[in-house]
Amino acid sequence: MPSVLPDGEPVPTSGELPSAALAALGERPFGFYVHVPFCATRCGYCDFNTYTASELGSGASQSAYADTAIEEIRLARRVLGDADLPVSTVFFGGGTPTLLPPDDLVRILRAVHEEFGLDLDAEVTTEANPESVGPRELAVLREGGINRVSFGMQSARDHVLRVLDRRHTPGRAAQAVQEAKEAGFGHVNLDLIYGTPGETDDDWRASLEAAIAAGPDHVSAYSLIVETGTRLATRIRRGDLPMPDDDVAADRYLIADELLTKAGFSWYEVSNWATSEKARCRHNLLYWSGADWWGAGPGAHSHVGGVRWWNVKHPSSYAARLAQGHSPAHAREQTTAEERTLERVMLELRLVDGYPLADLAKEVRPAAAKALAGGLLDVEAFKKGRAVLTLQGRLLADAVVRDLT
Repeated sequence: MPSVLPDGEPVPTSGELPSAALAALGERPFGFYVHVPFCATRCGYCDFNTYTASELGSGASQSAYADTAIEEIRLARRVLGDADLPVSTVFFGGGTPTLLPPDDLVRILRAVHEEFGLDLDAEVTTEANPESVGPRELAVLREGGINRVSFGMQSARDHVLRVLDRRHTPGRAAQAVQEAKEAGFGHVNLDLIYGTPGETDDDWRASLEAAIAAGPDHVSAYSLIVETGTRLATRIRRGDLPMPDDDVAADRYLIADELLTKAGFSWYEVSNWATSEKARCRHNLLYWSGADWWGAGPGAHSHVGGVRWWNVKHPSSYAARLAQGHSPAHAREQTTAEERTLERVMLELRLVDGYPLADLAKEVRPAAAKALAGGLLDVEAFKKGRAVLTLQGRLLADAVVRDLT
């Protein structure tokens, strides 16, 4: 089941933000994340805030969800006031956003446009399970203004998909990429997972080769994380499956970088590769660069001007609060300057442009020199005043971040 929300300060029922948080609105890019909390089935490794039909209970429904999400978008406009905030990115995530009728996603996007306006070149992404869309749905989404789609492929091997409890068939993701292109999508991503129990190096190479052959312009590859409380964690605890091995995961990462680089992809974030700068996911870059965004939907997180808040998790509680005209926020926190600096190092160091050495605290600069000597930071970038991870450094990114904070 989904993990528990963190504690924090109470949020006014109006959702009102401190004036200091609103002071610099418009000076940073602004995006919208729309969480769609529905899945046809729950994958064994997933602890996202998602619900199958049997888990929803009363007071919430997929059919009413678009109208509820639109109410939060209108609330966002009231909370953020009259500031000129054209939206640069919109991301429909989940869950499986494409379990909603495509017209519903288009209506939600239209509400964002009506309340805030969209940049002329706004990036609008929806995640999709390959089995949940076809040519007709993709055509409606593209005509409605969604211009980027991200398919959850995970693997090209049937036995790996079975361990993950994924229901799509191998090969369907590649077919979906072609259908998306025919519908007019200029940017298509495939999500892959490596390190699944029972997966071999050959399995992983086959998945990468299948993904590359499908012709997306972006690939995300994530190491499998065993989350407490998931079905996968239970199977591993019982001894039915082995625990994923860190050394194996490192080898799989090297294989991914090798094959994707040979195919014309370049890494721009530790787990993400794109064929060009235009193909990079601008919405995720908005997160990684500390910009502002509003997260609509149950359990969605938002950040504006150093204030973070997160919504109640269950769709029925979320809908009930909005029906009363109240903010669906569960709690919030005001980040300190020290916390913002730490997060900036943590996030920017994962990017291909790295982090400016001059902005590192003096006490950790010897650690940067040590990372350079150990082959974890790029020599040429270091000479130019930036800490940029090498391939070996990407394998140890978390450790490098700890040393530099």
